[in-house]
Amino acid sequence: MPIKHFLQFKDFTRDELDYLFARTRWIKTEFKAYRRYWPLADRTLVMIFEKASTRTRLSFEAGMQQLGGAAIYLNTRDSQLGRGEPVEDAAQVISRMSDVVMIRTFEQDIIERFAGHSRVPVINGLTNEYHPCQILADIYTYIEQRGSIQGKTVAWIGDSNNVCNTWLQAAEVFDFNVHVSTPPGYEVEPERAGLYGTDHYEEFADPMEAARDADLVTTDVWTSMGFEAENEERKRDFADWQVDEDMMAVAKSDALFMHCLPAHRGEEVAAAVIDGPHSVVWEEAENRLHAQKALLEYLLLGRIAS
Repeated sequence: MPIKHFLQFKDFTRDELDYLFARTRWIKTEFKAYRRYWPLADRTLVMIFEKASTRTRLSFEAGMQQLGGAAIYLNTRDSQLGRGEPVEDAAQVISRMSDVVMIRTFEQDIIERFAGHSRVPVINGLTNEYHPCQILADIYTYIEQRGSIQGKTVAWIGDSNNVCNTWLQAAEVFDFNVHVSTPPGYEVEPERAGLYGTDHYEEFADPMEAARDADLVTTDVWTSMGFEAENEERKRDFADWQVDEDMMAVAKSDALFMHCLPAHRGEEVAAAVIDGPHSVVWEEAENRLHAQKALLEYLLLGRIAS
């Protein structure tokens, strides 16, 4: 099977993603029933972290072990990558000693260069530009809770960051709409988001209007990793972009709330929302585990006959 990477959400077709969601459901069901499933016995995942993480490391490491394989954690501070070894050289070596690589880093260019010299599949665990594994889990969570996302409206409230960019890519693949509301100066950059066009998203100056009649309202922290120096300025700029009970009240009555976590209650989201009846953030977080297990299985074994 030719090597396939998952570096952006649009790297996979709708058919491939539908298959992944079906596998996610099956793998999750087996896990919940305590039925052992070890298709990746003797396979090794290398996880390279330049950006710290809780959910990404835990979901990939636990997921690989639950599939019968092994996961190795590398931090760039503790490896030759942190001492100036070229990314291309590291890719040649690491991919000869493992079966799949997950990288969580800064610029997308780093992971593209690594994948270009890798002999094994490479997964984007997060870059400044994209977070495809998060949206894989988010869309699966929506489908699990409400059914098909096609034709639905997702309201993105806050910074047009890597998660927002990936929602926009997903909207083109799955044919749903994204209402984006950001403070002035933080608008979507279509080229950076990797968009084909603007048919599946609309920008709103007023976050309440973006959330009106939405099927899903989602947000992220106001200050992403790498932008900590802007924290106080961003708190001022985003003050009117908190997802609160009033905002959820203008969305559909059965609207879901999602957040990729970690969350700052009282900043980007009110405690009454993230801990309230619309919230599925804990299911969303757990589904990182199951969706990524389906992803690992697919990248290493291809399609499994049902």
